[in-house]
Amino acid sequence: MSENKNINTVEDYDAVLKVVQGYVDGLREGSVEQLKKTFYKDAVMYGHLGDVLSEGSINNLYTYIEQFGAAPDIKTHLSVLHKTPTTAIVRVEMEKDAANEDFTDYHSLIKINNEWKVVAKLFHLYNK
Repeated sequence: MSENKNINTVEDYDAVLKVVQGYVDGLREGSVEQLKKTFYKDAVMYGHLGDVLSEGSINNLYTYIEQFGAAPDIKTHLSVLHKTPTTAIVRVEMEKDAANEDFTDYHSLIKINNEWKVVAKLFHLYNK
């Protein structure tokens, strides 16, 4: 029989969620500096805004925050969909961002130098 050992601890999941909570806090505060702590410097972001594909650098998110500002009424639910010792996928259900939009995000994280960073964000914008 193979070894039956859980390699992920609750603390491991908490560490991943803490990083993505930093993303939510950055949106709530309208803080690009907070968001930059969450995302890897070369992170990418993809999703549809209506019929238009938004694609490319995470700088697009920073521009969005600079345009719309803080989201004090934002509501979110975070779920770790899967985690390995060095990678993780987190789903973010979001209501009422700074532009009063609702999204589902999927954040891909990787552990670099013992620190979790988001390297990719996929998003879906819902119609109101």
